Amino acid sequence: MPGIVIQSPQQTNTAALAEAAFEDAPSLHPETSYVCVGDTIDTDQQEGFLRGHGTQVVDGVLMATVCGVIQRVNKLISVVPVKNRYNPELGDVVVGRVTEVANKRWRIDLRSRQAAALMLSAVNLPGGVQRRRTAEDELNMRTVYAEGDLISAEVQSFYADGAIALHTRSLKYGKLANGQIVEVPPTLIKRQKQHFTTLEGTGNNGLLDSNFGVQLIIGLNGIIWVSAETKPAPEAPKPSVDMDAQPSAVRSVSQAERHAIARVANCIRALAKLFFSIHPTSILNVYTASLDQQVPITAITQEAMLADIANREAALRRGED
Repeated sequence: MPGIVIQSPQQTNTAALAEAAFEDAPSLHPETSYVCVGDTIDTDQQEGFLRGHGTQVVDGVLMATVCGVIQRVNKLISVVPVKNRYNPELGDVVVGRVTEVANKRWRIDLRSRQAAALMLSAVNLPGGVQRRRTAEDELNMRTVYAEGDLISAEVQSFYADGAIALHTRSLKYGKLANGQIVEVPPTLIKRQKQHFTTLEGTGNNGLLDSNFGVQLIIGLNGIIWVSAETKPAPEAPKPSVDMDAQPSAVRSVSQAERHAIARVANCIRALAKLFFSIHPTSILNVYTASLDQQVPITAITQEAMLADIANREAALRRGED
C-alpha cells in the first residue's frame, strides 16, 4: 500500500507556484540527480561499488532510502538528504542558544545532532587578560553568557564522541542583541568566505538611510541573525578596542530599524518557503523587489510575492532581463 503524504494548503500552493515558474527554465545544476525513497540508483554497471549513506541494496539493485541528491565519490555512492540536521565542519560560523551553564563550559543548541560545548578557556576574559582561568572565573560564568542567551561562534574542533567544540576568541563573536533570528533548513545556506555582512541603506519603510544598515550573521547551522547596526558619526573618534565588548550592545531599537529588520527577515522566510539558496545577494534581490513594488512587510511571505520571486528567478535562469 503506498504511503500517504499529507501537505498543508500553503505547502501545496507554494509548490505549485514554483513548478509553474520553472516549467521551462534551465536548471542551475543540470548534472545533479534527485531521487526519492525507493528509486533505483544507476550504478553505470560499475563493479564493486560502495554503498553509502541513504542507500540500500535490494535484490542486487541499489535503491535510495531517503529523498535527496545522489553524490558519487569514486566508487562510493550515497544520497544527501534534502532536509537534514546541521552537519558541522571546522571553521563554520554558527548561531546558537545557551541551554545550560555546566562545569567550565556552556551547552549550546545549534540544531545539530548533538549539543555543542563552549569551554571557559575558549572565550575572552574581561579586559582581554591572558591568564589561566580560576575558580572565580567559573563562578562568574553567567555574567558572560547565561541560559537563553543567543551567541555567534565558530566551530573549533570535535570531541571523540562527535560533539562540537566552539570558541568565541574574536571581537566578531559573542552575545547577540537588538535583532531577531530566522530559522531555515541548513541545506539552503550557501557556504561562502564571509558570513558577516551588512545590507546598506535599509531604512524606514524601505527608504534609503545612510545612518544605519541591517546586519546579517548567516549561520551555517540554519539560524540567521538579523539586527540593526548603527554607524558612528564621521566626526566621532574611533573607539579603542575592548576585548570585553560584545558584537551587539543592548540598546533601544527605533521603529525605523524595526521596520528594516522585519522586512529583511521576511525576505529570508520567503526564500526558505520557495526552497531557494540563501545568501546576501539573494536576500538583497528579494528586498529590492519588495521595495520596488511597495509590498507591505506582512505580505512578503504571501502567494503574490512568492510568485513574483519565483518568476524573477526563472527569468534570470532563462537569461531574460
